[in-house]
Amino acid sequence: MADRNGDKGNQRRSLIALGIVVALFVIGWILARELYADSKLEDCLMSGRSNCQPIDTR
Repeated sequence: MADRNGDKGNQRRSLIALGIVVALFVIGWILARELYADSKLEDCLMSGRSNCQPIDTR
């Protein structure tokens, strides 16, 4: 019985670690997307254009 409790504890720790890794990946992906969009806007502004805001088509 002690082995089963130990296995469940290890499995729980593994699932928690996997959840943390997935959360960090999602946060990093969102951050990278935002930084990329800001970079494109800044490049447009630095080139001297004045109509750099994206047009909302929704």
